[in-house]
Amino acid sequence: MRVPFIKMHGLGNDFIILDAREAQLPDLSEQTAAALANRRTGIGCDQLILLETSDAADFRMRIFNSDGSEVEACGNASRAVALMHGERACVETDGGIITLSPTNSGARVDMGEPAFEWDAIPLDYAMDTAAMPVSWEMLANPSAVNVGNPHVVFFVPDCEAVPLDRLGPEIEHDPLFPERINVNVADVRDGAINLRVWERGAGLTRACGTGACATAVAALKRGLVTSPVTVNLPGGALTIEWSEGSTIVMEGPATEAFRGSFEWADYA
Repeated sequence: MRVPFIKMHGLGNDFIILDAREAQLPDLSEQTAAALANRRTGIGCDQLILLETSDAADFRMRIFNSDGSEVEACGNASRAVALMHGERACVETDGGIITLSPTNSGARVDMGEPAFEWDAIPLDYAMDTAAMPVSWEMLANPSAVNVGNPHVVFFVPDCEAVPLDRLGPEIEHDPLFPERINVNVADVRDGAINLRVWERGAGLTRACGTGACATAVAALKRGLVTSPVTVNLPGGALTIEWSEGSTIVMEGPATEAFRGSFEWADYA
């Protein structure tokens, strides 16, 4: 079975997008998702996105990390899908229903309301998620936020000085986080946030939309910045708007890289 795909990226965070809204595809296993994501023997991506029909929204977006694990949300992929779809849409994800709209420079996405309760992150036991009484070497007292998927946010003097390639996987797999965790390290300078992210199931990426949302929310709650705030990632900048009791709105670019097709049986 020959299957078409679109390769897109948001600030360098790249995706394979498969559209099963009209043409039905075989069931996508973790093994097939990981094989397609492999950068040496597959198409290569940080996340694979599968679009399906939905009874709850205009369509459904499923998200698979490069290790094949299925996750709840992806902000950069949401902008890419908005650009591909070409018009405003309500989209069902495992993290909730989001609203996305293409813009002249990319897309604007309403990511829904953040959650802060310890069991909504989730954590293994109850604690204050605004300043958690935990640490890993120089990383201490993070905030935890669920923005459709779980994030822990550390504010540091210089995010570039943190050995995130080493500490990221250690924190991601800590028993404190029963569903694993996305790890964000950030510093605040001149009213903007500089951010690096270790993504659960994908590792270090050029950008993470949900990480930018979670970090902006944590910084706003601590009074470190004002909304809207610019979040600078290695791949570029996003703008995040949020206030207490409201939804998170993310705006930024997305780009189509190329289109192609593959034989499903080669990766099944």
